Amino acid sequence: MNILAISGSLRAASANTRVVEALPRLAEPGVVVSVYRGLGGLPLFNPDLEDPLPAPVAELRRAVGAADALVICSPEYAHGVAGAMKNALDWLVPSLEFPGIRAALINAAPHAHHAVEHLRETLQVMSARLVDEACVTVPMPGRVEDPAAIAAAPDLAEPLRIALRHLAAAGPRTDLPASP
Repeated sequence: MNILAISGSLRAASANTRVVEALPRLAEPGVVVSVYRGLGGLPLFNPDLEDPLPAPVAELRRAVGAADALVICSPEYAHGVAGAMKNALDWLVPSLEFPGIRAALINAAPHAHHAVEHLRETLQVMSARLVDEACVTVPMPGRVEDPAAIAAAPDLAEPLRIALRHLAAAGPRTDLPASP
């Protein structure tokens, strides 16, 4: 089972990124979590750039196509989804790799719920299969833990382990179109 984890933050000291970086440490045997690190390199979405695709967009689509499931942990800015995260999703809308992917949302700020609601709506419109049991909130505000400390903190690690377990239980992806 291959899971692609994406932080919607470009901040160097982002709690969302630290949570995503902790996930590979928490995965059970047979589950591989890869962290996507190209968010800041994506050009602004412009359908006129789709032929040929910019290399960073092609890489994002390849990474999504190789994944059985997707985990998104994104900050909330002004009651909405971070622009960098929304931009990545916009690039995935016309892709063949995205529809049907299993997805989970991790909220690293329990007081913030608008972005999670917006992401949920966007992912559903994009034909992702949200695994509700894998959508969790972890109490990160004010905490400065690195990924190893997150993986060692029971109040943070356990909900993340549960999320990964539920995504893995959804099984490997079988709905991708055949390659030409």
